[in-house]
Amino acid sequence: MALTIKWINHIEAWQHSGLKQSEYCRQQGLNDNTFGARLSDYRKAQNGTLPALIPVQLKASVTGSIVLKHAKGHQVDMPTSTSASWLAELLRCLD
Repeated sequence: MALTIKWINHIEAWQHSGLKQSEYCRQQGLNDNTFGARLSDYRKAQNGTLPALIPVQLKASVTGSIVLKHAKGHQVDMPTSTSASWLAELLRCLD
């Protein structure tokens, strides 16, 4: 499973909480094993062994297209009918 903003937010909240991992998971209704796996992914990403999340901006224009702007300056214009799975694959490849 990919490291999502949701998991990054949980990991960083846990790190600042002062709670044991199991206590944080119990309070948040998270599975301990899943949290541990996402924490491992997070640490690998911090060490550069996994691709990090790519910051992008999505904007719908008045012409009915989606404009995807990457922080490194790339820009892609696509119709709003673009497949979400195709768009997700594109975002994974941009790094």
